[in-house]
Amino acid sequence: MVRWLLIVNVLIYVFQGMSPGYWIINYALWPAGDPGLLQTPEGLARAPAFHIWQLVSYGFLHGGLSHLFLNLFALWMFGSAIERFWGPLRFSLYYFVCLIGAGLVQLIAMDLHLRAGGMPYPTLGASGAVFGLLLAFGMMFPNERILLLFPPVPIKAKWFVLGYGGLELFFGVAGIASNIAHFAHLGGMLFGLLLIQFWRRRFPFSF
Repeated sequence: MVRWLLIVNVLIYVFQGMSPGYWIINYALWPAGDPGLLQTPEGLARAPAFHIWQLVSYGFLHGGLSHLFLNLFALWMFGSAIERFWGPLRFSLYYFVCLIGAGLVQLIAMDLHLRAGGMPYPTLGASGAVFGLLLAFGMMFPNERILLLFPPVPIKAKWFVLGYGGLELFFGVAGIASNIAHFAHLGGMLFGLLLIQFWRRRFPFSF
């Protein structure tokens, strides 16, 4: 499944490059309800509508080559080990639960943004699902060492996951790097945690 996800993401990125407006309008994740007006190069225009399939399709679109590379590198790095551990069926279920869960949390974040007077914006990328994979890797291989790029030092997976999750929460609440969907990342981790706990019959599903 990791191999197929890599292939599909690359192919869709190629098609997206041929007609970016069409793909963003129809398949990126847009706010639910009445999103209001969107700032475009031509001026204000009605924002595209939300459709249920966007909760999956947004995860196969990317905002640039670096965005695509980072997500697919993480998918290969963490996803390969997880798929070998769980098998392709459980891995696929986990991946898409994290992807959809991240989208649902992002819809809530976008709704709050609109209520605060902000303008609608699209969300795209596999990062929510990838953060779910990161959490699973940290839970299944907690003492596996990950070599960071900045700084280039090894750190145990469990501390990396906790630190990264804490940073995402801080950045999201503080509004730092607002062009990054921090709450979608946290949503992917949250839904991943809930699914793993459900499979393990542990809190909050232990009674």
